[in-house]
Amino acid sequence: MASFPPKLKTEMTSNERLQNLKNTFETKYGESPLFYACAPGRVNLIGEHIDYCGYSVLPMAIEQNILAAVSVNNSETIALANTNPLYKDFTVSCSEDIAIDRENPKWYYYFLCGVKGIQEKLGGAPLSGMSCVVDGTIPPSSGLSSSSALVCCAGLVAMEANQKSLSKVALAEICTKSERYIGTEGGGMDQSISFLAERGTAKLIEFQPLRATDVKLPDGAVFVISNCCVEMNKAASSHFNIRVVECRIATKMLAQARGLDSSRLLKLVQVQTELEASLEEMLALVDEVLHPEPYSREEICKQLGVTTEQFSSELLSSNTQHVTHFKLHQRAKHVYGEASRVQAFKSVCDSEPADSVRLLGDLMNRSHASCRDLYECSCPELDTLVDICLKSGAAGSRLTGAGWGGCAVSMVPVEMVESFLRAVSEAFYLHDPRRAAMEKQSLFVSKPGGGAAIFVE
Repeated sequence: MASFPPKLKTEMTSNERLQNLKNTFETKYGESPLFYACAPGRVNLIGEHIDYCGYSVLPMAIEQNILAAVSVNNSETIALANTNPLYKDFTVSCSEDIAIDRENPKWYYYFLCGVKGIQEKLGGAPLSGMSCVVDGTIPPSSGLSSSSALVCCAGLVAMEANQKSLSKVALAEICTKSERYIGTEGGGMDQSISFLAERGTAKLIEFQPLRATDVKLPDGAVFVISNCCVEMNKAASSHFNIRVVECRIATKMLAQARGLDSSRLLKLVQVQTELEASLEEMLALVDEVLHPEPYSREEICKQLGVTTEQFSSELLSSNTQHVTHFKLHQRAKHVYGEASRVQAFKSVCDSEPADSVRLLGDLMNRSHASCRDLYECSCPELDTLVDICLKSGAAGSRLTGAGWGGCAVSMVPVEMVESFLRAVSEAFYLHDPRRAAMEKQSLFVSKPGGGAAIFVE
């Protein structure tokens, strides 16, 4: 795999979307773009909510992406516009430190997260002025990583506009860190696959150090994405960060119970590494050490020997200060179980047994049950959609992305795709006018797409 994002010469006449974006840009700014940058969304096939615990995940990029047209100038400002009229224009000075308003997660702040990440990488130096028009085909707040793709696209734009060269791995790590400016404490899967994806293959993404390994998906099935049409914005709600915090506290409780120095451990994978234990042994440890009833703040402080002030400042994030009870047993049980399912999924893909579609489907189904029951990151509409997908012929179906809305991904035998799409359309979309209006962009077959790239004419 090439180390740096590709820079591709493109024929505008053969790409209607690029041509339309160029026209929009010229109408708005009275000049032609200097270059274009794109970053794809992704669908996570298995491994939900475990990247921020340090565990490997198994996503693939999708064809839908964020595309930006860019010109460079010495205005000392960044002018941002979007082809979607719902998203307002924004202009900001780039000669000083860029401020992100995490209380107000507007589209342009995600873009500026990526720019700010590059600005920091360059030591806080003033950036080149830019004019940008952004066009997105990833449904927003759908669990397909529209927000991270926007951050990654912006990071790539800022790199190119300032004539720097950074590797895909460096860009993924910068964008993972910089997306936290908007308040989301993610683990890096979305940014990593956006840069490291390659057409035709899913990837096992491992962390520390960040690396990606090809995973050949079985020939006998395709993956179908279906949106339950409930939107969930991670930065605008605290669900996501509450789970991050619960896993952090569970890490410390498990470490303490085994006599480890809990003060330096933040991720569940670190406890496993320190104990040199298997995932099965970690699941047994969770049952032994953590009780299923929710923990109060007082109980946690007492067990960890910290004050309530330390608890709030060291363990909670800014948008989880209100939480009073924490489900540590359930969250840790999901993480270690899901990490084990990712390993099993990769192993089946590698060994290609005759019944691989059935085996992988079963792992996906168990993943959804764990997300629904232990991690509680599903919602009634998603559960209904997953049930419909299974009844319509999917070998496996599960929520994908953060959850609480968004998409399901289903593994469907090749010969059943047409009947599957018809059955899901009738059972989930057509009887509801709002869903029916969204069906075209909400139900589609997805093949593994390529990673972020620069285009020039």
